[in-house]
Amino acid sequence: MKLRIKGDSLRLRLTQGEVTQLDTGGVVEEKVRFPGSSALTYRLRRDAVATSMNASFAEGAVEVRVPEKAVRAWANSNDEGISGSQPIAAGEELRISVEKDFKCLAPREHEDESDNFENPTVGKTC
Repeated sequence: MKLRIKGDSLRLRLTQGEVTQLDTGGVVEEKVRFPGSSALTYRLRRDAVATSMNASFAEGAVEVRVPEKAVRAWANSNDEGISGSQPIAAGEELRISVEKDFKCLAPREHEDESDNFENPTVGKTC
């Protein structure tokens, strides 16, 4: 799973195996370790009671919760992603996207894309 943070937005990209893991097991988690025994954990959780996507940050962990119904529909479809937002301050919001991770159109050195989804733009022309 990849995490992209930019301003007030979180974007998580999942491989085929991770989408299956979220759908069947309910959680996908990764960790970035830093010197000195500190780490940043990021977790995506299927939530049976949530009515919308939401995110939290506590004790070095970013956790995104997605309603179970939305996960099930997305995981078993050709949809590229699901998104939502939550208020963070008056008139401001945190944007959240969960997407299938596609193979790049050009190979990247040191990038294992063996479990990524096939890129839907391969073979298409403008």
